[in-house]
Amino acid sequence: MAECPLPLDALPKPLQKHADPKAPPALRSMGAKGLVPAVAPADLVTLLFFLSHDADEAIAATAIRTAEGLPDKITGVALRDEGLTPPVLDWLADRFTGKDATLELVLLNPQTSDQTVARLAPVVSQPLADIVRQNELRLLRHDPIIRGLCQNPNALASTVDGACDFCVRNGLTLLDVPQLVEAHKRVHGVDPVARPPEDSAAALMAEFQQELAEDQAPLLRAETEEEKSRKLTITQRILKMSVSEKIKLATLGNKEARTILLRDANKLVSMAAATSPRITEGEIATLATSRTTNADVLRYIYTNRDFLRSYGLRLALVKNPKVPLPTALRFLQGLQERDVKELARDRNVPQTVSAQAKAYMMKREAAQKGRSEK
Repeated sequence: MAECPLPLDALPKPLQKHADPKAPPALRSMGAKGLVPAVAPADLVTLLFFLSHDADEAIAATAIRTAEGLPDKITGVALRDEGLTPPVLDWLADRFTGKDATLELVLLNPQTSDQTVARLAPVVSQPLADIVRQNELRLLRHDPIIRGLCQNPNALASTVDGACDFCVRNGLTLLDVPQLVEAHKRVHGVDPVARPPEDSAAALMAEFQQELAEDQAPLLRAETEEEKSRKLTITQRILKMSVSEKIKLATLGNKEARTILLRDANKLVSMAAATSPRITEGEIATLATSRTTNADVLRYIYTNRDFLRSYGLRLALVKNPKVPLPTALRFLQGLQERDVKELARDRNVPQTVSAQAKAYMMKREAAQKGRSEK
């Protein structure tokens, strides 16, 4: 049995005793049967994933059977949870082969890996092929997805043609995929074989490996003219890239590349940079503070529960006028008194936020006065 790819602490503490290989078989078997009380659906499927790798084949087989037999209500809640890890989602995709309603949730979960979507793309049903096509960022970010969609016998010709036309318009043409070659001729009116070569993310990464493959510490000395020139060259070449190559660079490149691409006018590019697995908490905090951050990127930040664990980030979102007022006011309710006082006096925040902060402080002071008079 293959070793579980997740560390034990990916499970809540109370569940770890049911998944620990050193735990008694009775405890592990209890977990494999799904008999652990008061467990959240996402934690339950993660526990079953752990136990499907158990050294005891009987326990592993029981965990798989339990997962495949879970009620739709439980799997539905679990698969909508963006806290699920990519390996668990990939495993669940295999458990629910042929169950379109469940596989749809796997495809729609942003934590599902591109590799999982690419594996499903050639074999899913026609309605699910339409869902694969609708995730345009994935299509441009991971070539095997469009390859798989083109190979899917269930996909409508209009779905494949639409996906290929979209990819070609955004600079992605794979010469070994006939549908993309035809789309290139259809969109541009020329054979793609005759087109001049374009800069690619891979080529730029190879040429400027040190600059783009590593997030280096800030320089403690002044940059040389040569270093400034190389940075300028990188920026110019990035700006000239096709959308598909920008998306790949946003996913693979370093902070410098992301900083450039987060400002890109195309929302798919800016979102690719914001959702890069390499982006840091500091970069997210800067985006939450900036008044020029793309609205889609801001929405991604203020709807992400992991990001919102940071008090400083919630405060920054309240101050940012581009954040919708209902969202800003909701975060305002959880701020500390000293920060609410500051917001009440701050002329740079939205007027409604400042007014609500003042009202909150007046209400609090009135309540304190009432208690003191008693």
